[in-house]
Amino acid sequence: MARFTIAPGRSRLWVEARSSLHPIKAESAQLQGYIEAEMASSGLDLKVQPQARIEVAVESLKTGNVLYDREVERQLEVRKYPRIRGEVVEVTELDAGRRYRVRGNLSLHGVTKTVQGEVTVRVVDGGALEFEGEQIFDIRDFGLTPPRILMLKVYPEVKVRGRVVAEKQA
Repeated sequence: MARFTIAPGRSRLWVEARSSLHPIKAESAQLQGYIEAEMASSGLDLKVQPQARIEVAVESLKTGNVLYDREVERQLEVRKYPRIRGEVVEVTELDAGRRYRVRGNLSLHGVTKTVQGEVTVRVVDGGALEFEGEQIFDIRDFGLTPPRILMLKVYPEVKVRGRVVAEKQA
């Protein structure tokens, strides 16, 4: 099975929460981890289930607003739970070598939940893999209470979008 290492800087995670006033957006380019997969001419070879682990340091998620960043770190208890982790459990093909359903475990704030969503996969830059996907999560499922920031009420549904570029190891 080929091993691909996630390329920090080329990979990015975007998080968008809605509030009573405006969207609150955060992002990080500090993704780490690996993907192990067999490739076929049409995409992933699912005769062997891919494995993957992706992590992001909570403190790397930044909104560009110091007040919001402090509240995110406080809510997520960054000292106690410094990382968000995702591990792939199962991948099934939806659209011949292009779209896949991924089921895995997501660990956030000391709580691990089974989640699933769709991703697209492309081969880029001479063999690197690019995965893109988007999912909406309810933060209450991870033991979090939607915060209030000054007069803003933040809603519990959070949209997470990611682009992961993984480079093949020699």
